[in-house]
Amino acid sequence: MNAHGTVDRPTTHDPKKQDPTMHRPAPEPSGSEAFAGSTGAVAARQNRNLEMQLIPEALARAHMQERLREADSERRAVRLAAARRMQRRAERASLRARRALAMAVMH
Repeated sequence: MNAHGTVDRPTTHDPKKQDPTMHRPAPEPSGSEAFAGSTGAVAARQNRNLEMQLIPEALARAHMQERLREADSERRAVRLAAARRMQRRAERASLRARRALAMAVMH
């Protein structure tokens, strides 16, 4: 069935009954007109339809890349915090060792 329109607003052949907001698409050129330079328009339309179909995939890919960047950033932050904790612990151990050595030398 080649009826255009929607279920709520079907297209009729009577111009008085047609909804002015519903416009019928221009028919595809046929015969020699199809090869007279309109192939670019058809190809552009097909390409646009393909791009529209691939939008959810591109959005999902961008979302996953953003999540991976966030996870990587969080891992680096956790690693940095752990390194700072270990550095402070090593500094405290170094001070204890110095004090112990000084006490041993003085007595």
